Amino acid sequence: MNWLSNFARPGLSKKKPDDVRETPDNLWIKDPLSGELIYRAELEAADWVTPSGFHMRIGPDARFKIMFDEQAWQTIPLPKVTPDPLKFKDDKKYADRLKSARAKVQREDCMAAGYGRIGGAHAVVLVQDFEFMGGSLGMAAGEAFIAAAEAAIRRNAAMVMVTSSGGARMQEGILSLMQMPRTTLAIQMLREAGLPYLVVLADPTTGGVTASYAMLGDVHIAEPDALIGFAGPRVIEQTIRQKLPEGFQRSEYLLDKGMVDMVVDRRKLKATIATLLSVLMHKRAAVQGDSGETVDFAEAAAEDAPSKGKRKPPKQAAPPRAKAAE
Repeated sequence: MNWLSNFARPGLSKKKPDDVRETPDNLWIKDPLSGELIYRAELEAADWVTPSGFHMRIGPDARFKIMFDEQAWQTIPLPKVTPDPLKFKDDKKYADRLKSARAKVQREDCMAAGYGRIGGAHAVVLVQDFEFMGGSLGMAAGEAFIAAAEAAIRRNAAMVMVTSSGGARMQEGILSLMQMPRTTLAIQMLREAGLPYLVVLADPTTGGVTASYAMLGDVHIAEPDALIGFAGPRVIEQTIRQKLPEGFQRSEYLLDKGMVDMVVDRRKLKATIATLLSVLMHKRAAVQGDSGETVDFAEAAAEDAPSKGKRKPPKQAAPPRAKAAE
């Protein structure tokens, strides 16, 4: 072979070396307010709050890591419902929309529930994921809320609801609207059991969610600049034909009007909830003799194992015995 033909052409090889790694697409995230690019790891360490103070929308897993002690929790299994009961179809089948949303978030529906401790107090946290069809309220979400309330009652634990939703799911029609009174009754069960129900209002919380369980808490905590209301500002302006006040339906505006109890930065949210639970659960912990032991997740999982047949009523804690008259 002629040595002149046995050579390598100049330039980069098409084959990538084994030690070359591709840069992830989501390594840098843009701040919606300032336009600044933020390193993802730094943003995650700041609980997904940008340097400008903007609170990014986050899913259940990120919420659980922020709220539970030592980032440890047990996932509560949620009941399944009949998919597409009305065989709804517009420009796309509802069944196809569900399939696409489930593949996107790797979850059956918009709700996820976890059980653990917050500041040492037992708590069940239910999170609504806006990434799943706008966090819309349907039959699955209603069943999830009831299952979380029953789990809280079985464990004598507080319930914390984190809302983020565009309202009722139109593809389920009246069946979605029926979840509003059903969740209201579940909250009443918590009240009868003497357990606190706290609501964290994240951006956005609107529609039938606002008209039901989002505004029935013992304490309402809103994240900064979250949109909270029934109908959107644009719809209201078109209806009343007037310009709305600055910051209308935002957390700070609602705090000024007495619609929410406090506006709390996400980085201080766990500490705030822990303080509230230490007060609200103090009497119950004293009666039960809670020593602050770690949560037995295996036992909790056994209690939540799905059983065949009709739903069994949750076991309620017995009321403390009255002291004998002296």
